[in-house]
Amino acid sequence: MCVIDISPVIETRRLTLRAPEDRDVTRIAQMAADYDVARMSLRMPHPYSVDDARSFLLRAACQDRRRENTFVIELEDEGPVGVIGLFHDRDPYPEMGYWIGKPYWGRGLATEAAEGALAWASRSWRKRAVAAGHFRDNPASGRVLTKSGFLYTGEVRRAHSAARAEDTEIRMMVWMA
Repeated sequence: MCVIDISPVIETRRLTLRAPEDRDVTRIAQMAADYDVARMSLRMPHPYSVDDARSFLLRAACQDRRRENTFVIELEDEGPVGVIGLFHDRDPYPEMGYWIGKPYWGRGLATEAAEGALAWASRSWRKRAVAAGHFRDNPASGRVLTKSGFLYTGEVRRAHSAARAEDTEIRMMVWMA
């Protein structure tokens, strides 16, 4: 059992970033089940099931909101199109991760969501830096991060991707307020 506290809601021009809810389970499971989406994440398994989505929602509900926040990316009139989160890992500042469902790629939604989340982290958490990374074979994610104000650090990390079932290289970036 976890203590549920109020998750922030972030509004951008086309998007609402809000806490995942039970009504999102099916939609998240459908989009995350696409191998092209899952293989660009570290933690997302493939295949991805409704039970995986329920577990994800439970983890998100139990977050310590002072250290991590996970948001469903909701597109006006269409519902959830992805997920973005800020969390503390091994860096001294939070790390941001995200994914967008494949039907919504190439529409600027990831950049818009990232910019909204970064503005919130700077304003509400008073964070001056946020880390992010992308797989070497995902230059589109690098473009999203660059458009959002991230710069390459020159560091390349190796980490295990659940969907790929192998280690892969991650090009690290940093955003500074």
